Amino acid sequence: MAVEQTFFMIKPNGVSRGLVGEIVGRVERRGLKILGLKMMDVSEELAEAHYEEHRDKPFFGELVSFITSGPVVAMAVEGESAVSVIRTMMGATNPVDAAPGTIRGDFATLMGENVVHGSDAVESGRRELELYFTPEELGSALVG
Repeated sequence: MAVEQTFFMIKPNGVSRGLVGEIVGRVERRGLKILGLKMMDVSEELAEAHYEEHRDKPFFGELVSFITSGPVVAMAVEGESAVSVIRTMMGATNPVDAAPGTIRGDFATLMGENVVHGSDAVESGRRELELYFTPEELGSALVG
């Protein structure tokens, strides 16, 4: 196992439903370190860059529309196997398939509004961290 850094986001419906404290608490109680955290509005340009790999898929517009519909909480997270730990905590992408005790299993019912996003690999985490945080915001905290 290795210490990894990853990107984690509470989506607009998680923020509007008042789940920020609960979700951040789960991350911290799991033993992960939050290197950076900010509430922000996602511009259409940032949303399109974030979901670039889905640009040619029929649901691309819905992804962009939802993530820009209200403020999000963006986080830089670090810890042992942080990518897989966050992915496990989130639960299945489709909340109907997410186990109870996971964030999506506890708080979501719709695939398009599944409360949280987490990077699926160290490389995508680095890319997403660079989209949402400036080097000044994270200082020397990020590796590589």
